[in-house]
Parts: sequence; C-alpha cells; structure tokens
Amino acid sequence: MNTPRTTRIDSPASLRCSIVSVTATAGLLWLLATMTTYVEAAEPALPAALDRAVEYERDVLPLLEAHCLDCHGADEQQSGLRLDRRGSLLRGGDLGQPAVAVGNSAESFLIRVVAGLEADLKMPPEGDSLAADEIAVLRAWIDQGLKMPGGDEPERLTTDHWSFQPLAEPSVPEAADPWCTNSIDGYILAKLREKQLAPSAAADRPMLIRRLYLDMLGLLPGEDDIAEFVNDKRPDAYERLVDRVLSSPRYGERWARHWLDVVRFADTNGFETNTPRPNAFHYRDWVIRSLNEDKPYDRFAFEQIAGDAAGVDVATGFLVGGPYDTVKSPDPNLTQMQRQDELADMINTAGATFLGLTLGCARCHNHKFDPVTQRDYYSIQAIFAGVQHGDRPLRATDDADRAARLAEVQTELSRLETELAERGVGLRPPVNARENEERFAPVMARFVRFTIHATNQGEPCIDELEIFSAATPDAAARNVALASAGAIATSSGDFPNNPKHRLEHIHDGRFGNSQSWISNQNGGGWAQIELAEPTRIDRIVWQRDREQQFADRLAIDYVIEVAELPGEWRVVASSQDRLPFQGSNDETLRKYLSELAKSADEATRARIDRWKALRAERQQLDRPALVAYAGKFQTPPPTYRLYRGDPMQPRDQVAPDSLEVLGSLGLDMAAPEQQRRVAFANWLIAADNPLTARVMANRVWHYHFGVGLVGTPSDFGGNGARPTHPELLDWLAGELIRSGWSLKHLHRTILLSSTYRQSSQPQRQAMAVDAGSRYLWRFPPRRLEAEVIRDAVLQTSGALRLSMYGPGFSVFQDNSNYVRVYLPRDNWGPNEWRRMVYRYNVRMEQGPVFGSFDCPDAGQPAPKRGSSTTAIQALNLLNSDFMVQQSELFAARVLAETSGTPVDRQVNRAFQTAFGRQPTADERAASIALVERHGLASLCRALLNANEFLFLP
Repeated sequence: MNTPRTTRIDSPASLRCSIVSVTATAGLLWLLATMTTYVEAAEPALPAALDRAVEYERDVLPLLEAHCLDCHGADEQQSGLRLDRRGSLLRGGDLGQPAVAVGNSAESFLIRVVAGLEADLKMPPEGDSLAADEIAVLRAWIDQGLKMPGGDEPERLTTDHWSFQPLAEPSVPEAADPWCTNSIDGYILAKLREKQLAPSAAADRPMLIRRLYLDMLGLLPGEDDIAEFVNDKRPDAYERLVDRVLSSPRYGERWARHWLDVVRFADTNGFETNTPRPNAFHYRDWVIRSLNEDKPYDRFAFEQIAGDAAGVDVATGFLVGGPYDTVKSPDPNLTQMQRQDELADMINTAGATFLGLTLGCARCHNHKFDPVTQRDYYSIQAIFAGVQHGDRPLRATDDADRAARLAEVQTELSRLETELAERGVGLRPPVNARENEERFAPVMARFVRFTIHATNQGEPCIDELEIFSAATPDAAARNVALASAGAIATSSGDFPNNPKHRLEHIHDGRFGNSQSWISNQNGGGWAQIELAEPTRIDRIVWQRDREQQFADRLAIDYVIEVAELPGEWRVVASSQDRLPFQGSNDETLRKYLSELAKSADEATRARIDRWKALRAERQQLDRPALVAYAGKFQTPPPTYRLYRGDPMQPRDQVAPDSLEVLGSLGLDMAAPEQQRRVAFANWLIAADNPLTARVMANRVWHYHFGVGLVGTPSDFGGNGARPTHPELLDWLAGELIRSGWSLKHLHRTILLSSTYRQSSQPQRQAMAVDAGSRYLWRFPPRRLEAEVIRDAVLQTSGALRLSMYGPGFSVFQDNSNYVRVYLPRDNWGPNEWRRMVYRYNVRMEQGPVFGSFDCPDAGQPAPKRGSSTTAIQALNLLNSDFMVQQSELFAARVLAETSGTPVDRQVNRAFQTAFGRQPTADERAASIALVERHGLASLCRALLNANEFLFLP
C-alpha cells in the first residue's frame, strides 16, 4: 500500500526510540501530532532534463530497446502498454492514466516509475535501474513534445472479443428438416448432428402442460386444464395453450422473481442493523406489472435507469435496490469510502444486469480481461454520482383532473348506495377505527342510543359520540351531544376501574384512546345521550380512536336509535347497510357481492356491477401520495479517477460517459444529473450496442432450460463462458429486437420450438457425450426453485391465496430492535399463504423451511442459483411445521372432494391433485396400505416430498 508523500516519516528508528520514553497514552498523542507536523522528507530529486534537443531515432529508441521493449514492445505488451507507439503512451495501457504528460516530464508516470519514485513499482523490474543521464534523455523527450512516429491522439480502445461484436445475421441451418418447427430448432439440430447426437421424442401432453405451467407460471396446471389440453384435437392446441399461459397474471409473478434475483432486490438495508425498507415493495410490483403487460424490454431497461424522466418514478428502485449502510462513520475518510461502495454497487449491478460485464474490476485499475478502463469505470460513476438511497414521493401529474373526476365518482357512488339500500343491499364502506359517519333524513330527537352487538375484539370502545343538528338557512350544524351543551350520557356500564375509559369521555369533545368510553361487557353494550332539548338531527359521527393508535374493540355490528319521547325508539342507522368488516379486502368483498347478486333482480345486479366499477376507479383516484424506495437525486459533485480506487488519492476529473470501446455519450463535465442517466439509458438500448439484447436473450433461455447458451449469464467478458450456440444467441437477440423488444414474443418462440417440447427421458449414448444436456438432445430436467415448490404445496393443499401486489408477508417474528434479529415465525396462517414472490425479503437472511433451497440472500446479484442437495432440505420438507400443516390441509381437501368415499378413491384424488395423473397399480396398493396404517395426511406428505412433485419434468 502506498504511503502518501505528505505523511512520509524520514527516521523511523529515531521515532521508535522517542516513543518508548513516554507512557502509552501520551505516546499515542505524541505520535499523532508527530505524524502531522514532522518535517516532510525530501523525495529523491529527479535528474534534470537534458538541455539539448533530442531525436527519437537517435537518442530515445536505443534506450527503450535496451531497457523496455522486451516487455512493452511489438511482441509483448505487459499491462497493455507499448512504449514504441505514441498512441499507446498517451493512452497508458492498463494504467488507467496516460503514461506521459506531454510537456511535463516531472509529472509523467513513466518518469516517476523509472526514477524509483513509486514505492511499489520498479522499472525495469530486474537488473539495473536507468542511469541519471538516461532519465535526463527521457525527460527532455517528453518536455520537447514526445516527438516520435504516430498521431496526436491516444490509441482507440478496440477488442475482438465475441460479445462486443455487432449482432450477426447468420442463415438458419437444417431449416428444411421436418423436426424443425422454427429457426431455433435448425440451430439446435445442426449442433446435435455435429456432436453425432439426435433429438429426443416429444413429451406427452400431460408432461408438457405440467412443464409449461411450472416454467412459465410457477404453479401446477389444474385438473380441468390438463383434461382440456389432452383432449383438444385441434392442430394448434399447444399454441393456444401457450398464448393462454402468456396472458395469465401469474406469468409476471413467476418471471419477476427471476429479475429480482438479478438485481439483488430486498425489503431491508442489510449490514449490521438490517433495518426495513417498508416502501421497497413498489419496485417489485412495478416489475410484475411491466412483465404482465409485456412492456418492451428496451423501455423496461430505460425506466430502471431514468424512469423519473418518463413519469415512472418507481422504476428507479433498481438503482438503490442493493445493500445500504445506514450507520455512517464520523471519520470523513471512511464516509467517502462508504459512498464509493454505494456507487460501486450501482455500477456493478447496472453493468452485470444489462451489459453482462464485471465493471467493478476496473475500480482500481484497468480491467485485466475486458476492454474496460479505469476511466470508463469512473465515467460511469459520474452517471450515478447524484443518486442517493432513500424514499421518494411518486408524483401525480394529473392532480386537478383527478380531483374533479373523484368528485363525480363519489357523487354517483352515493346515489347508487342510496338506491341499493332502498332495495335492501348495503354497500356503505365498512367501519373503521378512525371515523364513521351515519347520515339519515332529518328527524326530531331528544334521546340517541348506540347499541353494540359485536366487536372485532374485546369490549366495545367509543372515542367520541357526536350528534349534529341539521343545518338551516339561519344556523350551521353543531355537535349537540357535548356535555358542555347540556347533554347527559348513560350506558350499560363502564370499563372497571380505569379512569381513561369513563363514560364522561364519550362526549367531552376530546379525542384519543385515553379519553374514551369502554363497555364492561365483552363484545357488547350500549351508550345513550340525552340532549338538552329536542333537536332536529341528521348526522352522527363516531370512532374507536381518532388518533389511530388502536384498532381493537371496534363496533362491527350495531344499531343507532333515536326517540323524541322516552321509549319511542326508531332506528336511523345500523351496520346492516355497510359492507362487512374487512370488506375492503378484495376476496371478502368478491364473495359478499357474489352472494348478493345471486338473490338480486336484474336491475339490482346492474347497479351492483356499476358500483363495483366505480369503487375500483375511486380507489385509484383517491390513492394517497405514495412513497417508494426509489432513490433521491441531487446535483452530482465532480467525479475523479481514483488512484487504485482510493478516495484519498484523486487524479484527473472525468466526464459522465459510457464504455469507450462502444462509443461515447458526449456529455460535458457539468451535465445535469437526470440528463446523465437518460443519456446512459439510451446508450444501453441503442441499436449499435450488441450486449444488451444478447444478455437478455440469454437470460430468457437460461430460465427456460436451466442454463444459458452462455453459462455465465452476467459475465459476457473474457472470464465468462463462451456460447455453446453463438449463431443461435445472435438470432435470438435479433429476434428480440425485431419483435419490438417483446419478451413474450421471445418466450413464445422458444416454447413453440421442438427443442422445448422434447421429452426429458435420459438416453445412455447421449448421456455419455453430453451428460449436462448442453446441446439440448432432450429437455434438461431440474429441481424446482424454492418459490415454486412452496407455491405448489400451497396450491395443492388448497390454501394458496392469489391476491396480488402490496406490502409483503413476513416469515419472521416482529421486532423493532436497533440491530434487527430476524427469528423465524413458529406459526403460519392465511396471511402467509400468498405466493412467495410477495414474501418480505430480508437481506442476508434465509427464511425458514425454503431458505435452504438455494434462495439468494440479496447480498449480491444472483444471475443463476445453485442447486445443492442437503439433509436440511429433506428434513424441512418432511418434518417442518409448515409442511405438516399443509399436508393436513391437503388431506382435508381430498376428503372434502371425495365425500368420504373408499380409501382407493381418496388415493386416486390425492395423486391427481399432486401429480396430475392417476397412480399406477403398485402406487395405489402401497398408498392404500400407508393410509390405512398412518392416515391420509401421511400419504399427502409423502406426495409433497416426491421427486415427481419437486422437479420440472
């Protein structure tokens, strides 16, 4: 490690002698002071430049030939540097800086190295160093303009590496063979014949639909789906099935998980505190929606770099999706290093995700294997220099129009609710803890009684009961229930011995749980207000807790009655015309409205349908201002190339730019922050950038077949794998672009190929040649990922909930420690039975049960998952509380669907549900014996542990 020249100490021996003469504490203080005040030792003086004119051929070239050109000449260029070419000297090879500063030899790196002024570099590395007169010649040569053959510009960086070359348009081989259904098959068949292999027979229909559903949707096909496909005799039956699968909303959920692996998405920050990011889920939802709507991939990529410039703020969650150290150091040097690490995460992820390059290797020096210079790295850092971690409000650009439409929708909803209430259909909003309003035709009243029949939990609590007089031309509405207005409260009883919850608080005009009334009856009770005088009223407002600290003890079944004279009660409001509590839950509301519609006449059903449509529109219009973890943007500071990546050693300032080998953005040093990201995003998706389409086409292939045509999906550089089928990869990348960057088109093309539709059965001869099935002589079977296994278990048991979007569910116990400790939950319920893509993803933690199945921990991008086989996986699947619970639910489902029929029919039903087929005779006999001895749940657990259930066929 270099010691900066400004702190170099001349005499370490005398320094050690002085230190031992003082105490430890005093010595430390003295040492710190000495290191900052010690007279700096003079650097060895450079020999003066020769004071005569020098000529390259006569004076310089012989010197270079004697000392330098064996390693830096025509035959060999160590560190990418050739000293007999002017352009190479000006570029600097792998130095990350020019080797010479023309006209200023004293600051030229070449002179400093040969003069021994760089502590860790000696040139020549062996033998005698250059003499003073030789250095004097080199200094004069540089000071006098570096005159030698060659132009005035640094050599342009070039490469012959395959992935940087333009996309080829190769002809499709073997296209006339009847096995070939599209171009993919032609390329695959040609390679098979080259290897003296042959393709396998086509998979049968039950296997093919199971493969298709698990691969594309991450779920099992239903029994009806299988039967329909198997019995569909139309020649395009499979094409129809593929189209149906691609249109399913489950597709976005399945393939979003792949993308979230690549971009290291998580719902926490990582590092030692690992605090939550409660608003990170918006990015995950955006990915799912984008895939489902088949957003063109070029647009998909652009928005993740510069979505704020296109009104898609949430997409820039990609930039800040990685770990973030929220604990900042008081040391400014360490703080700068933390910031460098944050920017490195953005650069590395963007490079690997979209370009398939390991850009981070150029942080300290030019990339050793790829045409990426250190200057490139810091030019890209300048692109992201203004990006900071944090939440950002999602802008609404149509606030005025939205407010006007919201008023129209609300008016029509109120009219429909009134009309439906007159028909006996209650559609008022469900009760909530914050505030509930009851409106009715004006009525004279002296007494108002609120009777509660049921709560969501515990004794009823009312924060404040407000009764409003009807407004008149001469008087505004006012709350006549206040004790200060002379009203008197009575009740069925108070909560025992608690001064916070006395009856007098029900109409004291103060809000909050600590000034409320609680009944002494669990789940019921009544409270009554006697007004100071009979009053015409038309509105009552009540709440459980206006401050929203508590939501239990909420009245969900109630009646409000009024009387002008004692005992003459009449009902003016109740919970009967409200939606059921939790009715805003989509599934609960759907069931409720479905039941209503069954018994309603045509006119009522039409009103209910209209109400549903308006309610959905209102939810969209009336959404609160959303905040997403999508990064914050500020004016970027200047970016400097850092010597060896050390923020304490800045060198020359760099402009925001892309990779030199693929062109330039042409931006100024002072380009605005957003303009930088927009230019970079456009460069990523430009027609002449060959990497972006290649990388994404390979990712799609990788997830379909388990391994990409390039086996290193995020490294297309010199250290990455070469493609097994380079012509096919270019054809797929070209097809992606030709289709308008449609990922669904690319999926469809692959899925319809004979290559994809092959059987997965092994062949002894082929296995001997290609055990990994890289040449696709069969469809390569593989174990399903953790998410698919878990979702399929829930689907098979009948417990799976398909609600989409929103905050995720957690598989860990709640905690609010400063340093988060994530302990697994010990119980599971419907809240945890959503698809695993909606799991609250804790960085650097593996979830219980399925975390052992090679789930990424989001500490780093995971372009491809491992596939380990461990004892803990088997134990989790067989004995975990989750699997035991789901096996019992699966058994209960089978019993319900077979209505207590004999055991053999229960066995048949269990096999059909889990495997999509009937058991063989041997399987049936063994299963019946198991059920009779250990119960149906044991068979269900065995089926959920079978390889047939856990593998993609």
